[in-house]
Amino acid sequence: MTKRRPRVLLLDIDGTVVNYQLEVPAGAVAALRAARAQGHLVYLCTGRSRAEIYPHLWDLGVDGLIGGNGSYIEDGDLVVFHQVLDPAVVQRAVDWMIERDLGFYLECNSGLYGSDNLPEKAAAILGGPTPENIAFVRNGFPDMIYGVHEGRDDVNKISFVLEEGLDLDALARDYAGQASIDTWSMTGKGPEFGEFGQLGIHKGGAVRRLAEHLGVSRDDLIGFGDARSDLELFAACGTSVAMGNAPDEVRTAASLVTDHVDENGLANAFVRLGLIDG
Repeated sequence: MTKRRPRVLLLDIDGTVVNYQLEVPAGAVAALRAARAQGHLVYLCTGRSRAEIYPHLWDLGVDGLIGGNGSYIEDGDLVVFHQVLDPAVVQRAVDWMIERDLGFYLECNSGLYGSDNLPEKAAAILGGPTPENIAFVRNGFPDMIYGVHEGRDDVNKISFVLEEGLDLDALARDYAGQASIDTWSMTGKGPEFGEFGQLGIHKGGAVRRLAEHLGVSRDDLIGFGDARSDLELFAACGTSVAMGNAPDEVRTAASLVTDHVDENGLANAFVRLGLIDG
């Protein structure tokens, strides 16, 4: 086995490490373990909050986490950074979502806190609120705590199911100076959830904080992702890799485009970059 210069690998989860059936492909598991055996450091860099990093993801043997799209940084047992949404903004957002009967959840390190109607509303994304689709949503959020009717003071960000007629541009204007408004996809097919995020918080800023903490340069950083939220990650890294399932905007911004998450994309990228043996 050839020893290589250690690098810091920053991995988005959904659509990168995990496919849209919420599975970690076997090739990705083997590649991650081989990379760590070569001395590379591996950090998850995700929109998920810490409560949504389930045991099978920690069992990959990662060195730490950037969570909540950059609102939280953990290196081993050390919390490097953590910032939450203003509780007044959270309460205002909760009131707005309840008034419109939207399915939503508050994303915190302590847990995920959802509205009672979230499984049915999210199941509509999958084709309708059938028992099978509702079960898929519930299984995808196994530790979700339902029954949210008010805000909290430990919220990293908030996600809500998009519905016809919601004007996100108007929402962004309404929350200017208080929160950022964005979207994300559960299936990889297009925007399906809206998101209240923190102003000035993104994956790129967190990566720079982590690099300073580790004492490494931009050239030591390799970012992997598949979504628009990964563009800031790419900008912070010396090398960036878009998954084959990423939209054109993300593929164009990357140093390298690899294969689809379900076609051994992560492992193939590791080999092509010389991080592990083929």
